[in-house]
Amino acid sequence: MQSETTPVEQKGLLSGITVVDMTRVLSGPYATMILRQLGARVIKIERPGAGDDARAFGPFLNEKSTYFTALNCGKESIALDIKQSDDRDILHALLGQADVLVENFRPGVMRRYGLDHETLSERYPWLIYGSVSGFGQTGPYQNRPAYDIVVQAMSGLMSVTGQPGGAPTRVGVSVGDITAGLYLAIGINAALYERERTGVGRYLDVAMLDCQVAILEDALTGYAATGEVPRPQGARHPSVAPFSAFHAADTYFVIGAANDGLFEKLCNALERPDLRDDSRYRTNALRRENVDALTAQLERTLAGRNAHEWIALLQEAGVPCGPINSVADLVDDEQLNERNMVVAVKDAKAGVFQVAGNPIKISGIADARAYPAAPELDADRARIVAEFVDDAVAPMK
Repeated sequence: MQSETTPVEQKGLLSGITVVDMTRVLSGPYATMILRQLGARVIKIERPGAGDDARAFGPFLNEKSTYFTALNCGKESIALDIKQSDDRDILHALLGQADVLVENFRPGVMRRYGLDHETLSERYPWLIYGSVSGFGQTGPYQNRPAYDIVVQAMSGLMSVTGQPGGAPTRVGVSVGDITAGLYLAIGINAALYERERTGVGRYLDVAMLDCQVAILEDALTGYAATGEVPRPQGARHPSVAPFSAFHAADTYFVIGAANDGLFEKLCNALERPDLRDDSRYRTNALRRENVDALTAQLERTLAGRNAHEWIALLQEAGVPCGPINSVADLVDDEQLNERNMVVAVKDAKAGVFQVAGNPIKISGIADARAYPAAPELDADRARIVAEFVDDAVAPMK
């Protein structure tokens, strides 16, 4: 557990930036996790008694949620009830010295307590205020509750995910929340850059549904261009071939021969000049049109060796390919270990376990080999109150 006397210091591009984090579960905490990894100080405001809902999400190590820890390493925690005026006074003392406020309450909740952007911007004009919600602060859906599966479904993402003819399939991680967190972090960084010139903060309204639509890639533009409704295609790319999972003698692996030159290299490596010279496969458009026949031909050859043999041979030939790893495979992957993408967290309760590292590698700033623990609920109250709050205005409880 981090110290109650001094915050965990971390060098980074956002060193010196203080973030007041009024978010919970995933979308907001993911955004503030990124800011923390970039060097910001993140002070997490939590509900007294229960804290962030994610504290109760498994799996657990010695009663500590690894889900919560992965998103909140190195943050600080103070429990405040914004319904209470004394606790709102403490919050205002924090906001008076903060750079960024992030919240993911339902639209209207912050306004109820005088903590909406319009009110706070008059008092703290420099403050950058980020809101993330299911459907945003405007529009007919704004007051609806939303979870990841809801926005994956409503955005069209689930309509293009899974096997042809199969049941609707959710992407295996919570991309609805995670994408919103990524876009919010991008927006906050852009707003910090602008504030250097203007001295004035911005309000950022990020909706999970909007972000899912933003990542539809060519599904949306393809429909606009052709009028054809995209459907699930399994592992295949809708516009490029061969670009899919293929079965070798023992298991599946992936090949991405995304242009004519790579297709020629693939055919040569497989010793299939007949495919290279076949008029049905001379261009990508023709290969997409005849993708079923091409797949059958490729898998007929690939059945002759195991996947790891083909991967070695195709990589030598310069053809993009790779194994379909399990999560267990990642822990020992030499590339990911070299890039420090699986790092240790040392927690007083849970012990040592592993979380994902920071994918942004920055020149001149050492990439942390281990992360500090996520805070216990209200663990940093004494120090935060001493640092930010005038005892005469908002005494400790």
